[in-house]
Parts: sequence; C-alpha cells; structure tokens
Amino acid sequence: MKAYIIYENEDWMPPLREAFNNADLPYEEWFIHEGHFDVTEAPPEGVFVNRMSASSHTRGHTAAVEHTRQLLAWLERHDRRVINGSHAFELEISKVQQHAALEQAGIRTPATRAVAGGKEALLEAGKDVPTPFVTKHNRGGKGLGVQLFRTYEAFAETVRAGDLTPPPAHITLLQQYVEPAEPFITRCEFVDGEFLYAITSDTSEGFELCPADACRTDADADPEPLFALREDVPAELVDRYARFLEEEQIDVAGIEFIEDADGRRWTYDINGTTNYSPDVEQQNNIYGMEALADLVRRELDRAATPASA
Repeated sequence: MKAYIIYENEDWMPPLREAFNNADLPYEEWFIHEGHFDVTEAPPEGVFVNRMSASSHTRGHTAAVEHTRQLLAWLERHDRRVINGSHAFELEISKVQQHAALEQAGIRTPATRAVAGGKEALLEAGKDVPTPFVTKHNRGGKGLGVQLFRTYEAFAETVRAGDLTPPPAHITLLQQYVEPAEPFITRCEFVDGEFLYAITSDTSEGFELCPADACRTDADADPEPLFALREDVPAELVDRYARFLEEEQIDVAGIEFIEDADGRRWTYDINGTTNYSPDVEQQNNIYGMEALADLVRRELDRAATPASA
C-alpha cells in the first residue's frame, strides 16, 4: 500500500518529495490537469494527499480544480482516506465558504461582500462597503489580485478602466481592510490537529506572501527577510483554530490573521496547500513537510490494519 500525491505545481514538490523519501514512504505522484479516470472502477488502495492549489489557473492549469473536485468525490465514494478531502477542498477554493465557517465558529473575520458580475455589479456593491477596503478573488492564492482602495472614487476609476483583475471563478470579494498595528500578518501552521509553529510575513511591500522558495523571484533578494518565527501567539487562539480545523475536517492548513491597533485579531485566510519557509524552519529546526510525512505514515499503517479494512 502506498500514498498518492494529487498536485499540479511542480515547483512545490521538491520539499515534499524529500520528506517522503527521507521517511522511506512508498508513494506515487498524480499530476492533475487534463486527463481521465474510470468512474466505474474502484480507485487503488492507499492514502491520498490532496495538494491541489486554488491558484492553479495562474500556471495555465484551468481544469485542475474542477478535475480534482470530481476525483476527490470518486475517491471518497470508495472510502479512500484523503488528507484534506473534499470538504476541506471546498473551503480551499472559496473564501466565501471559509469566512462563513469561521464566523459560525465564533472567529472574527473582516466584513466581506461577494460580487458576481461585471463593472456595474462591482460599482453598485462598492457603494455599500465602507472604505478602505480590498478586492480579492473568491478563489485565489498567494494574494494574487488583491488591491487596496482608500476611497470609493479610486475603486470606481479602476473598475471603469478595466484594471481590476477578473477572478477565475467569477466571484470578486470586497473586504474590509484591517489596518495592522504593525506591517505584518501572522500565519499559524497545523498538521493533524497539532500546532507546529507560527510565522510573521512582512506586508510592507504587498500581499503576495507565499513563504516557499519556489514563490520567490530574483527581485526578492532583499537583505531583510520577509518571514520570521513568532512565539507569542495566544494559546487560546491556537486552541480555537485547532478545534475549527477538526470540525471542518481539515488535516493540514496555515491560518492567517491580522492584529489591529486595538489588539483585535482578524482571521482572513485558510490555506490547505500550505508551503513552509525553509529559512525559518532551518533556523529553528522545525519541519512542516516532515510532520505531513509522519501523518501519511500513520494513515498508511491504519489503512493496512484488518480493523480498518
């Protein structure tokens, strides 16, 4: 029995391969974009690791998300164990669903309005949203498409000029902008209900905050690091996030929040295809991909036992 990795971004795979190889895990990679599978057949036995990214469209893999949705449904109909299965994936690809789930759990989120339609729909919706606000794609990733507007007039000018990046799934969010007390956000990493660590991400230069090496460019060769370990995240917040992830059937995630000048914490994103900052991990001897490999090992052992069968 082995693990199957569902993915579409080759750049994100080396750290995961290294962790699986070091753990001597048997695995097979399923690159998901265009392709086919036989719905009338049973999937192979094993444990499936969903690493499909909500931002797959930015790499030309426009069919990957919908392909994965159907693939996960097929796997789960046959009772295959999927790490970050279909329920977790629906949250991954919809910030509307993320915010609804967080609000229901009593976790504070920024006020958000979902807009379907073109320029007129956006202009009409924007009239009812207090400024400043940011625009986001409902299905996004890496902060792509995020724009900050201090006034409605600036927003309207951008919309009328056609300079607002169209979202891949037709829904644009207009979201309350939380002015941070300091120019950073905090990201809490969890695997299998366990809190691994938290990092801060510097937002002074923008909102594209993927911590993995593969997300960086030559222009990012800045002497000041964007990411740093944070050790003072309140235990109460960590516990609340852990309970939320368990209730929402999310095995692996990075949860991001902002603190305002009044000390209030606003949670705004859940990333199930979390990638880890190698610099932070090496400096502090903590490794997210190793934790994921350990989870896969436990699930393989469980799936192989007669009681599980």
